[in-house]
Amino acid sequence: MSSTVKDGWGRAEIIAAALVLIPLYEGVPITIRQLFYRMVAKRALPDTLRVYKRLVAAMTAARWKGTIAMEAFIDRERTMEGETKADTTNLDLEIIRGKAQVGAWMRHYGLNRWENQPHYVEVWIEKKALQGVFEGPCYSMDVGLGPCKGYPSLTFLHEATARFNEAYGRGQECVILYFGDFDPSGVDIPRSLWENIARMEGDITVEVEALHPEQIERWALPGVPAKATDSRSAGWTGDVVELDAVDPRDLRDMCREAIARHFDEGLYRELREREDRERRDYRAALSAHVRDLAADLVED
Repeated sequence: MSSTVKDGWGRAEIIAAALVLIPLYEGVPITIRQLFYRMVAKRALPDTLRVYKRLVAAMTAARWKGTIAMEAFIDRERTMEGETKADTTNLDLEIIRGKAQVGAWMRHYGLNRWENQPHYVEVWIEKKALQGVFEGPCYSMDVGLGPCKGYPSLTFLHEATARFNEAYGRGQECVILYFGDFDPSGVDIPRSLWENIARMEGDITVEVEALHPEQIERWALPGVPAKATDSRSAGWTGDVVELDAVDPRDLRDMCREAIARHFDEGLYRELREREDRERRDYRAALSAHVRDLAADLVED
């Protein structure tokens, strides 16, 4: 397929544009759908299902050919659970690993980053496909990340409420930082979260970080008409915009900044000082245990 298509976006043109954009997001995992929205925003790619399918086909062909690396995209909807271990065990390598583990345990002691903070924070996102974008800031700041996959199940909410109630019992205020689409369902989900968790006797605040109309305007994000099949679209006016349309680097920064708003650096310095004092006792206790264990093993 070439530029003979009416809109000028044949396979060759799509691949050429993708080769320009993909390197910009090195280190920020993206999905093919995110690439599509980046191309809509930055390269004026038509925002239609037909063109999206054309892009998917182009990325498939380019990856088979080697023009684009197979690992250029992530797929959060299909993941393996566990692994089948069948490689040959190397005794010498295991001894090295064992020594490293002992050393790591001797050196490691850390208090929970949020244990003396006034807030207990979790980041919830509407789409599991965007999990890879949010994992970095959440992991680095020790914050839980919850992909809702639309309206979350009662099981998911029940388990979350138990966590929130434990935090509330420790004297912490519970906050959900929510990132979702600007469409009838995406806008309604925060209300649903709060009402259902309150019904389960949980006490939380839901802060909607995205998407907002002003963000859509600021970044000139592409929109499409609301789906007629969505029962909540009856009173909706204007286009809808998916969270995937936001530059993943902006999403990552927004997430980091939202978490930082609820994190007291002064309290964290106090925590680190206590951690340093307690680490000495921790190492002394483990050293004594290793000596006793070694003596017992020699006797055996």
